[in-house]
This record gives sequence, structure tokens and C-alpha cells, in this order.
Amino acid sequence: MNLTGAVVSLTIAGWLIWLFPAPHLAAVLRIGPVDGVMTITSCYGATDAQGNPDGTDCSGTYTPRTAGEPSHRITLDEAARSHEPGSTLEVRTARGRAHEFSGDALGTWVTVTGLILGPFLALALSFRACARDGTWSHDADYVAVLIAAQLAALALGFLVGIPVSIATALLG
Repeated sequence: MNLTGAVVSLTIAGWLIWLFPAPHLAAVLRIGPVDGVMTITSCYGATDAQGNPDGTDCSGTYTPRTAGEPSHRITLDEAARSHEPGSTLEVRTARGRAHEFSGDALGTWVTVTGLILGPFLALALSFRACARDGTWSHDADYVAVLIAAQLAALALGFLVGIPVSIATALLG
């Protein structure tokens, strides 16, 4: 029964990742065809809910590749750099927002993925240990695993985002 709990836990984690960060992560990583072209009207320093700096966002007009779909306003989340008004970019979209390859965006979505996976991974490991030992007591060992998984997700976001930001700035 406990092994089933581990499988169910990881299945739920996979489903939540597929549902929330996966479309954005795929768009940032350039997986799949280009969805359309965005003509930039302005770029600005974005802020999060607490007012802290959150990279550069750009707004503009999005023209889908698919014939017959109308152009509309869209926001380019966490742009790699501030783009000049009038410039055009090939973008991929997810959940109504445009994405390009950037260190900020990659770091954000890798972190979100890890933060979702961490608790479910710790729970699955706990269930697996219960199945192996035949007992429910683990002296809160897996709380430490949970904390370590969350910290690892944050560290991985930085370790992925910073080099990509540097490479994007140097290589254009």
C-alpha cells in the first residue's frame, strides 16, 4: 500500500508540473514551433507583487503564424534584454503570454518546477521507506528531505538562470 502512495505522489507531482510550469518552460526552452511574431511597442522594468524588481517585460502586438487568427496585444515575460520599439521577435506562447529564451525566465520556471516536485518527492520517499520497513515512523527525517528539496530547487534556478543570462548578454 505504501509503495502505491509513492507512485500516486509522483503521479500527482507530474500532473501538477504538466499543468502549471511545463507549458511556460517548453516555450522558454524553444520546444516546438514558433507560435508567431511579436512587434515590440515598449519594454519596462517589471516588478513582482511586493514591488521588487522582476526583470524586463515588453509589450507589443502579437501576430500568430496561423492564418485567419487576429493580431492582439501581448506581454513578453522576462525578456532576455530590453528590445527597441518596432523590433520584431519570433516568440512562443503559453497561457496568453509570450516567451523568449532568457536566463530570468528559465530560472523562474525551473525553480517553480522544483518547488512543485520537492514536497511530492519527499512524500514519495517517505512512502517508499514505509513500504520497505513496514512502519510509519521515520523521526521526521523526510521533513529534512523536504527542506533540502526546496532549497535545491531555489539553488538550481539560480545555477541555471545566471549562466544563461550571462551567455545571452555576451552572445546576443
